[in-house]
Amino acid sequence: MLSQPISSIIDLGNGPKISLETGRLARQADGSVTVTQGNCVLLATVVANKEAREGQDFFPLSVDYMEKFASAGRIPGSFFKREGRLSDSEILISRLIDRALRPLFPEDYFCEVQVIVTLISSDAEIMPDALACLAASAALAVSDVPIKEVISEVRVGRKDGEYIVNPTRSELAVCDMNFMIAATEKNLMMVEGESSECSEEDLVKVLEIAHDAIRLQIRAQHELREKVGVQGKRDYAKPAENEELKNKVAPYRQKIYEISKAASAKAVRSEAYDALKKELVESLGEEATDDDKKLVKKYFEDLKWETVRDMILEDRIRLDGRQLDEIRPLNMEVDILPSPHGAALFTRGETQSLTTVTLGTPLDELLVESAQVSEYSKFILHYNFPPFSTGEVKFLRGPGRREVGHGNLAQRSLRQLMPGNDYPYTVRVVSDILESNGSSSMATVCAGSLALMDAGVPFPKHVSGIAMGLITRGDGKYAILSDILGDEDHLGDMDFKVTGTKDGICGVQMDIKVDGLSMQTMREALEQARRGRLHILEAMYACIPAAREEVKPHAPRMEKLFIEKEFIGAVIGPGGKIIQEIQRETGTTINLEEVGNYGEVSIFSKDKEGLVKAVNWVKGIVAVPEVGEVYEAKVKSIMPYGAFVEFIPGKQGLLHISEVSWKRLETMEGVLNEGDMVKVKLIGLDPKTGKFKLSRKALMPKPEGYQERPPREERPREDRPREDRERPRVEKHKPREENN
Repeated sequence: MLSQPISSIIDLGNGPKISLETGRLARQADGSVTVTQGNCVLLATVVANKEAREGQDFFPLSVDYMEKFASAGRIPGSFFKREGRLSDSEILISRLIDRALRPLFPEDYFCEVQVIVTLISSDAEIMPDALACLAASAALAVSDVPIKEVISEVRVGRKDGEYIVNPTRSELAVCDMNFMIAATEKNLMMVEGESSECSEEDLVKVLEIAHDAIRLQIRAQHELREKVGVQGKRDYAKPAENEELKNKVAPYRQKIYEISKAASAKAVRSEAYDALKKELVESLGEEATDDDKKLVKKYFEDLKWETVRDMILEDRIRLDGRQLDEIRPLNMEVDILPSPHGAALFTRGETQSLTTVTLGTPLDELLVESAQVSEYSKFILHYNFPPFSTGEVKFLRGPGRREVGHGNLAQRSLRQLMPGNDYPYTVRVVSDILESNGSSSMATVCAGSLALMDAGVPFPKHVSGIAMGLITRGDGKYAILSDILGDEDHLGDMDFKVTGTKDGICGVQMDIKVDGLSMQTMREALEQARRGRLHILEAMYACIPAAREEVKPHAPRMEKLFIEKEFIGAVIGPGGKIIQEIQRETGTTINLEEVGNYGEVSIFSKDKEGLVKAVNWVKGIVAVPEVGEVYEAKVKSIMPYGAFVEFIPGKQGLLHISEVSWKRLETMEGVLNEGDMVKVKLIGLDPKTGKFKLSRKALMPKPEGYQERPPREERPREDRPREDRERPRVEKHKPREENN
């Protein structure tokens, strides 16, 4: 253990300086570092087993990013009031770290490694995810766990045309580009992010800026490591090798090549490979041990990997017979299901997504909660990958990290074209992958775009996605592959997913496994991806050229009203009485929010009639009656001296017996009945009582020869209306005379 903490400082030129410190916290871990910027503090630890488990033939790395609510002075909102399973946000940050770290370990290193990054102090403006990978890499750098290189990761945003490294939360909210980039001193390792239709050259500019900042962070990690005095990396047991068995596998290269070049379907090709592998294992004879058989299978897979790569590089053809830039056959349909509000089936080769859209109310919004912020999202995308999509049998579990990551990429891409906050619907997109052989996340983007337009969401342009691959060789040869298969993803040196419209890039996810990828090669890959993206977009526009003008008949109807702030209480009513009555009587769902200096009323209904009724009801409550206006009124009650009518929803006035007709009426009996609809004119408003005076006869033609009667107070008592005649007489007393 260190006798005292050791630190190193990073200055990126904007924002507070970043401090790396080790030797103070978690000192029993193999490596432990705290990263501090402003009030944001992350603790990263790494622990690795000294030996691999017996029979282990893969690298067991686990990476977990966690946020403590106490870091922001908050208590979790769950029933147990403690942090539970990782949230989707924490899983996504964990994946960003994992994808960057995994290539750093030697290929023959199979000891279990656990990396944990914890947010222990939060800053309202500093984004912790931009520092998480730096913290993890620094913890590895000060440990003796064997890694090939040191890396780091930064976020780059663009605000008003200016590129910003690690923008603050406020700056990021107004950025039109948002990318996370990880790299070593020399090479890019991982890219993920979104943009508002940026160009390919804009993305290359982001990568160059990010790499310069990353080099500064790597330098600080080397400085910290030197101060700690790390004396090399620990030794570990290498997997067994057998040159004799390897030589027995080598002659099968030609047979592997013939299967690979046959351009057969995935299932046929897999069966042929399995049969050849079985033949190879049986050729070893009965004296072969289980370890020998295991090694032979490994050597066979290694030979297959090498053979297929060479075939693509030399023959410029692929496993399914396509050219390098050729897209698999496309087939797409919309409106294929009767009940969902929008649906699309997108098929590309052997990859298929069935995607549905559901339109909901603001009550359906998703609460996204982290240590720093709690906010509601009106756009939700869920991605499901059932085992039958790859012909496998597995237990059905909740979504894994892969599903969360793929869904997030699709959601970020489609979100760029979603309508703004004034769009009243909550929109949920669900992609169910029915077949998978390469890039089901890109199928989700395409199917999602089609389904949104089918649902009548005002989606201005289609968004498509394509997965690219790269194969390189030491002699300088390389091949860029469009629309990669699952097998090509496994054997390639780069998995590069790009989404966008005809006008620019909306989302990117890239993992690079090879050293020395030049920016020129990156430009070529982006240009080839653009051509493929446009090819898919052309087919999508042929399927459905624009969003439907209206939502489907069975989708909830919606209308949004904006009312003066002073009327919010009137619409809600005491204890919610009025708004509940409106919903009950009209069969609608109403959401009312105070936004600035006005009230935002969103009304949802399954039928148009209920929607119109509720809208008119709310309009009536907030309307200011104007003298001289004509209204359609409903008789609510009959009195001897007239009728009370509701001329605006929630507002009643007296239609006096003298204003019912030009003809003098002695009684209201048989003239009007409760529930009758009559047209009335507002002829006055009592300024003292606020009562409305209404007239029906004012809308009727005046009888010929009709003579106006004097005002009521000027008439003889016997000519006054009955209620005045029956009113008791009040004697007026003369003032008492003063005594002289």
